[in-house]
Amino acid sequence: MKDYREDEIPLRFSRRQKAGRPKKAAATEPLRVLRIARLMALAIKFQDMVDRREVRDYAEIARLGYVTRARVTQIMNLLLLAPDLQEMIMDSGAGISTMTEVHIRHALTEVHWGQQRRLLRP
Repeated sequence: MKDYREDEIPLRFSRRQKAGRPKKAAATEPLRVLRIARLMALAIKFQDMVDRREVRDYAEIARLGYVTRARVTQIMNLLLLAPDLQEMIMDSGAGISTMTEVHIRHALTEVHWGQQRRLLRP
């Protein structure tokens, strides 16, 4: 039978570490960024990459991100939302926190921004 104490590695601590570091006060939990807000930020970033010619097109973004072209199109379609709705989404979903991505994609079927607002306003 093997003595497991032989495998232990002694650790040396400085005096400061022995005394213990001061405890940090419990920080407030950071705000959770909604998934739709992250997707909106991705759409803005992807469009910027295309505009600056870092990537050739959305298909290249899909290849680089290991996702389908259809998924990239869904993300990029978020840019078709009315500017104030995009701002609401980027504002951590203020006012639309209960809506899902599918619900927002449904609003994207409307071309007119007024109709989008009507569908997405609480």
